[in-house]
Amino acid sequence: MYITASSSASSSLLRAASSYSRTRLVPSSFRNLSPTNPTSPSLVNHHRSLASAAVRSFHCSVPRWSHRLDWRSPLSLRAQIRAVNPVIERLERKFATMAAEHPFKAVLTSLPKPGGGEFGKFYSLPALNDPRIDKLPYSIKILLESAIRNCDNFQVKKEDVEKIIDWENTSPKQVEIPFKPARVLLQDFTGVPAVVDLACMRDAMNKLGSDTSKINPLVPVDLVIDHSVQVDVTRSENAVQANMELEFQRNKERFSFLKWGSTAFHNMLVVPPGSGIVHQVNLEYLGRVVFNTDGMLYPDSVVGTDSHTTMIDGLGVAGWGVGGIEAEAAMLGQPMSMVLPGVVGFKLSGKLRNGVTATDLVLTVTQMLRKHGVVGKFVEFYGDGMGELSLADRATIANMSPEYGATMGFFPVDHVTLQYLKLTGRSDETVAMIESYLRANKMFVDYNEPQEERAYSSFLALNLAEVEPCISGPKRPHDRVTLKEMKADWNSCLNNKVGFKGFAVPKEAQDKVAKFSFHGQPAELKHGSVVIAAITSCTNTSNPSVMLGAGLVAKKACELGLQVKPWIKTSLAPGSGVVTKYLLQSGLQEYLNKQGFHIVGYGCTTCIGNSGDLDESVASAISENDIIASAVLSGNRNFEGRVHALTRANYLASPPLVVAYALAGTVDIDFDKEPIGTGKDGKSVYFKDIWPSTEEIAEAVQSSVLPDMFKSTYKAITKGNPMWNQLSVPSSTMYSWDPNSTYIHEPPYFKNMTMEPPGAHGVKDAYCLLNFGDSITTDHISPAGSIHKDSPAAKYLLDRGVERRDFNSYGSRRGNDEVMARGTFANIRLVNKLLNGEVGAKTIHVPTGEKLYVFDAAMRYMDAGHDTIVLAGAEYGSGSSRDWAAKGPMLLGVKAVIAKSFERIHRSNLVGMGIIPLCFKSGEDADTLGLTGHERYNIDLPSKITDIRPGQDVTVMTDNGKSFTCTVRFDTEVELAYFNNGGILPYVIRNLIRQ
Repeated sequence: MYITASSSASSSLLRAASSYSRTRLVPSSFRNLSPTNPTSPSLVNHHRSLASAAVRSFHCSVPRWSHRLDWRSPLSLRAQIRAVNPVIERLERKFATMAAEHPFKAVLTSLPKPGGGEFGKFYSLPALNDPRIDKLPYSIKILLESAIRNCDNFQVKKEDVEKIIDWENTSPKQVEIPFKPARVLLQDFTGVPAVVDLACMRDAMNKLGSDTSKINPLVPVDLVIDHSVQVDVTRSENAVQANMELEFQRNKERFSFLKWGSTAFHNMLVVPPGSGIVHQVNLEYLGRVVFNTDGMLYPDSVVGTDSHTTMIDGLGVAGWGVGGIEAEAAMLGQPMSMVLPGVVGFKLSGKLRNGVTATDLVLTVTQMLRKHGVVGKFVEFYGDGMGELSLADRATIANMSPEYGATMGFFPVDHVTLQYLKLTGRSDETVAMIESYLRANKMFVDYNEPQEERAYSSFLALNLAEVEPCISGPKRPHDRVTLKEMKADWNSCLNNKVGFKGFAVPKEAQDKVAKFSFHGQPAELKHGSVVIAAITSCTNTSNPSVMLGAGLVAKKACELGLQVKPWIKTSLAPGSGVVTKYLLQSGLQEYLNKQGFHIVGYGCTTCIGNSGDLDESVASAISENDIIASAVLSGNRNFEGRVHALTRANYLASPPLVVAYALAGTVDIDFDKEPIGTGKDGKSVYFKDIWPSTEEIAEAVQSSVLPDMFKSTYKAITKGNPMWNQLSVPSSTMYSWDPNSTYIHEPPYFKNMTMEPPGAHGVKDAYCLLNFGDSITTDHISPAGSIHKDSPAAKYLLDRGVERRDFNSYGSRRGNDEVMARGTFANIRLVNKLLNGEVGAKTIHVPTGEKLYVFDAAMRYMDAGHDTIVLAGAEYGSGSSRDWAAKGPMLLGVKAVIAKSFERIHRSNLVGMGIIPLCFKSGEDADTLGLTGHERYNIDLPSKITDIRPGQDVTVMTDNGKSFTCTVRFDTEVELAYFNNGGILPYVIRNLIRQ
């Protein structure tokens, strides 16, 4: 059964969508975390802004004012608004007086400095004198503080505050609350389409005769360019520079566009390429923990257009991933509508055994939480074992929240957090302010004091001493396998039928050996041979213990005479420049280089499919012999087709295990019993001979990871690099679209838009475009990897003079809707039941029976005026939070998706693009109902939005007489408003114009 989401992504405009301030915010200092002068007029301005927001809410909530305007005449819009201004001004004066009195002004409290003076003012939770607050999970307290601070009795009501205080009783009822995050975080894959949409929204505002400056971020926005670098050059001292040059060649147009955005939009900072991975930069530098904005103190919170934004939860900052669509609304100051989540209390005790890594721990936690069921919930960690986990270990666990299904994996701030803040270069005064504020507001955990018992929705516990070394795969992050069981598990996978744990290799073919020549050297591959070994991803590269552990494995292997085979594509992509500094300081980078793990760049690389090409001889050996080749990576995702098209088995492992498997050359090995190789003395070398002890790693961390490394790295981060600084961009605030561009293209979302919403609609006589089973991910729907040479997207690019070597990746072309529409459902590993077992990016055009690329079939349906739907199983849309996984289907003409269950962000993204999400009733799916996908479908939805209720049942009928009931997954009234407007962005535009 589907568990309702805790944060409906694309639900950003609760009640009256009207928080735009005509007075533009002054861009905040990017790194000014120190306390400011509390005598500034900020508190007066804070109350004024609440008053103004209240009046703007009233404007939107009184329909007669908007209905008197002729919205069909955009040229006269400004004149009509001026005509009613005297009325609005009288209302503003009346309601400003009411709203200026903040409902919780009585708990606005001064926070004194230890040496005199004050840090600033804050809304005090203890001052409410409500015993229920003391039992709240720390993560819920952050929601509570936000609601109190932003309470204006319009956007955020006192009733919302009461709902949160009464969390223990209200959370099981799935009540809805508003939440305003303190900031928004973007990476370039999702950031480019977000900025494209903002630029396009400005055009729409202009065409409708309104103020284009209303389209501006009203909260701090940080965009880190980290998703574009590919592993083209490896095993070279010059790899970083060579890959960056190729990155700029491929992405110059995108980068120029983002640089334009950083100047055209206020309150937006762009961190240039080559700086690091967004979540590691967020952890080490961007995370404030506590904001001090002109003397107003409040907890840091963030939503990001990447599902692994949750990594910041390890720092005690509430953060989670949302779709780009919702992030755009949050940028425009709109409150998010979210379901008040349940919180799973996860108690940690004991200590990790010698040789066990944080990666082993997170894979264990992921499996436990997946089994427990935490979709749409917060997970909050506590217990005596917390003191045994470094901040980096906590961040590793928090990072993989999407893999275990939770909205957050939260670690409250304690002494370990404060030590990390100092280590990473935050000033003593800033850390003192953070500690003082959190202690004063009872949001700090001091394990030296007796602990208040927290109320949690459910409980889990883990003794850290029980964690064993492990990896996960071959196709899903939560399919954990202990090292001692790996060989047996691999052989089972060869035998099992095709599925998440099976490849169905015939017995007689399982020992096949593919011999080939690698640059004149004899080489061979077998099933399970490792062809990619990548130390990659913020999940692990932010953790010095596992990174230095990898270096120690390489060092021990070198000393014993072991060497990674040259045909294995090895790479090391740190999440920040700090990693390079401590690997050099420790002397271990030298040994990693000797094993082929040269630094290739500072970005996500292999973890997101930017693994680059395999050597032609290796690729041919795999393809011609149908070898089940393996990749081993220290990433967080290993869905089929994501890492590389030719690696069907992909395993997640700690960085030291990545090196160990690279040395072994295969995943078909029992490390306890079989040697990894033969040493220079002719003797067998075993896993235990190269594996470092916990003490060795701790000693390396202590001597090599220094505060000055963080300070010097981030002091230079916003200065860019010569290639970035040489980019020339226009100074205009409106973007000049180039119709010939294959990277940045004006999307059609607002074409022919009027002020009148299109209204609700059902689906009539729709064909089934695709019929899926379970676990269709956003990688299947909207691939981020390479563009296949025979695909519709490739044809589009070739027709426009783009040579194959310059195709770049789908992710890099997310700013072009023409490419992305053609890339939708273009994953070569797509399993579509309409194809009767054939795997690939095609489908059956039902009227003719022809087998076509999905894009071509969709266009044929659209040209004939036919709607389409998609049938799916459980967990539809799991994986990365990609807005194109919703935008693409919309552009293909998909009107509805009927699934057993949806991933949280993807469901709301579908709503945000005007697509109807429907869930089969429990125990039913397409197969049990006898649906083949060859039918035509009618979905009976009322044509008046007021006749539709969140979560109501609807009837679906087919042309062959079948009829079944589904739940329509519009989860809130706000989402119904989006649907009525044709999506969230048109809704935002219409509401901004009406203000």
